[in-house]
Amino acid sequence: MALGEFDLIERYFSQIGESPSVRIGVGDDAAVLELPEGHVHLISTDTAVSGVHFLPDSQPDVIAYRAIMAAASDLAAMGAKPEGMLLALTLPEANADWLASFADGIRSASELTLLPLIGGDTTRGPLTITVTVMGSAPIGCYLTRSGARPGDRLCVSGTLGDAAAGLAILDRADTGIASAHVAFLKSRFNQPMARLALGRKLNGVATSAIDVSDGLLVDAGHLARSSGVGVIIDREAVPLSVALRAYADPAQTMEWALRGGDDYELLFTLPDQAEMPDDCIEIGRVSSGVGVRCDGVEKLTGYDHFER
Repeated sequence: MALGEFDLIERYFSQIGESPSVRIGVGDDAAVLELPEGHVHLISTDTAVSGVHFLPDSQPDVIAYRAIMAAASDLAAMGAKPEGMLLALTLPEANADWLASFADGIRSASELTLLPLIGGDTTRGPLTITVTVMGSAPIGCYLTRSGARPGDRLCVSGTLGDAAAGLAILDRADTGIASAHVAFLKSRFNQPMARLALGRKLNGVATSAIDVSDGLLVDAGHLARSSGVGVIIDREAVPLSVALRAYADPAQTMEWALRGGDDYELLFTLPDQAEMPDDCIEIGRVSSGVGVRCDGVEKLTGYDHFER
């Protein structure tokens, strides 16, 4: 029997996650959230389109998981506490097996991010997933892109370029990457982790922050532009995983690390006296002037939806 829209929602998307802030979730005309006094909402939306943000043959649970983590990463970059999420799902057809796997991906991401699913919409059309995430923070106590000042240290979490290498493996099987590293790099693309705990730790300490979604160079440029400063990146300091350091083509490795995107690490600026968080490293400095400088790199670009 074919599933109707409301049966589909009830079967696959109700009762995913919970939060004390949620007064009404899935099943009513609107969700109701209650925040503590003196707090504000932080809200962000991300859309994932088949063939653009994920490969058409990607597993449904992977598609769902990545869509939620990409959206949650924006909350991490603002130092927000996760409160809830909305899902708008456009489907070519209501296939029960596909939906069951997709819902599994939502549950996994919901558990890891502490973002309950509190509402959304379903409709028919080309496969598209839009996730709206909501977080909270005390009034005036959240991270932005606009606070960097000359003299600050430019820092990043984790390692960069892994997700781009993983996508290259998934997109074509002949990358030449050693088989011992293939599973790790695929997982870095398929199963990213929004740095929510780090974002909250940086709140009130970092002077600015952004998540690395479109590539280090591009996202550093966004931060520099918003703050009205210059950013100097030491390419030799850019953190690479063991898997990428073992790759035989260092030029390609650096290309992935500087422009690849999809790592969802945090790029942030710290005053000199601030303690460096675990699993983070200084990769440059904030300077006077405007824009990004990186020795040996002339074209400071990364991913852009409308640039081909």
